[in-house]
Amino acid sequence: MPESVLKVENLYCERDERVLFDGLSFELGAGEVLQIEGQNGSGKTTLLRILSGLSRNYEGELFWRGEPMADVVDEYRQALLYFGHLAGVKATLTPQENLGWYAALQPGIDSASIDTALQQVGLAGYEDVPCHMLSAGQHRRVSLARLYLSQANLWILDEPFTAIDKKGVAQKEQLILRHAAAGGTVILTTHHELQLDGLRRLNLDQLAGTS
Repeated sequence: MPESVLKVENLYCERDERVLFDGLSFELGAGEVLQIEGQNGSGKTTLLRILSGLSRNYEGELFWRGEPMADVVDEYRQALLYFGHLAGVKATLTPQENLGWYAALQPGIDSASIDTALQQVGLAGYEDVPCHMLSAGQHRRVSLARLYLSQANLWILDEPFTAIDKKGVAQKEQLILRHAAAGGTVILTTHHELQLDGLRRLNLDQLAGTS
């Protein structure tokens, strides 16, 4: 069995008086990739926000490396990279400057690494262009470049392939595989049909309102 990283026990959540999931339990180890599935409105983004510490609208227990989440929250945040629906890009800054803010929190990332990450997401030549001059899809790519810079162990990714072409999707799949092969853990949602060996799936439609 892989080393236990994240454990969820008996998670319950409702929204607008409708149960999204009840009795949700799972455990992920180092090197595992879990895809959260379900129809629109099933609670996929809500679950990712709970796991990322952005929502407290739930009952149940979360554990990080065998310890209750409340006891190791600082350690958990340092080990986490969350990629949400919003690009999280400052329009007045360039792609280089946006990633510079992120790199300041990650020791060892230099300007050459930032330029390489931007090249990996197809933004070579746009490094110094203010983001307000870029398209929404290019904003998304600036945010995705964080994956190439991240030193986090756990990636939680909400629709990371939005506005990415087939070649870009294949590249990101390989990046996820490399992260898992190095002992990282990934939880993601996506409408793409992923081609990942060993991919685990969790369908929230099967858990709504169950006990």
